[in-house]
Amino acid sequence: MQSKPPGFIDVLEENVMAGILGIMTLLTFANVVTRYIFNFNILWALEVTVFMFAWLVILGSSYALKKSAHLGVDAIINLLPTGPRRIVGLIAGGVVIAFSFLMFKGAWDFWANFAELPATEGRWFPLGFEDEFRGRGWYETTSTPIPGFMRFLEDVFNNGEPYEKMPRLVPYLVLPVGMGLLFLRAVQAFWRLWTGQTDRLIVSHEVEEDIAQIASLEDRN
Repeated sequence: MQSKPPGFIDVLEENVMAGILGIMTLLTFANVVTRYIFNFNILWALEVTVFMFAWLVILGSSYALKKSAHLGVDAIINLLPTGPRRIVGLIAGGVVIAFSFLMFKGAWDFWANFAELPATEGRWFPLGFEDEFRGRGWYETTSTPIPGFMRFLEDVFNNGEPYEKMPRLVPYLVLPVGMGLLFLRAVQAFWRLWTGQTDRLIVSHEVEEDIAQIASLEDRN
């Protein structure tokens, strides 16, 4: 049976992550060449690479949960019959939902003021939004320049004052976006467990399955 072709969102996420990885590689290579051959350093390359690595990891974690590709130890749950295995999976799914929700709340609270937005109130569960807060839309990165097409951010977040560097709200945006996606994928994974589409949250043996699949294809050829 042929596998289902990836949907638009899957292709988009994969291309974004592949693009980030490609740009990171090119920037690092270019910085090495300019430093050791032309005695010139691309000052902002390291900071941009760090930001992009954070984007890659955070977006990749939610994508891996969506695809059940996170590694885990299943030596014990494999010994359980179907019923208890599903119960353990539901418990694990509930824990993951709670964890990802707390991460989403924390990510929003960290990023919001940089975007002139209110953070949530309440330590664990959001009890509303701040009535008063000090906006930090004027905070800039250390060395990353701001592209010309982003100059509109000055009117929105910096009272029309020009930015000298990239505002922090841009690279930090991955925090609420990535954690929001992680929370969404955790709920989706829990739903798959609840509806009986699977009996576990993660896959720890996909390497063996891939090797077996490749071997079967070679046998056919």
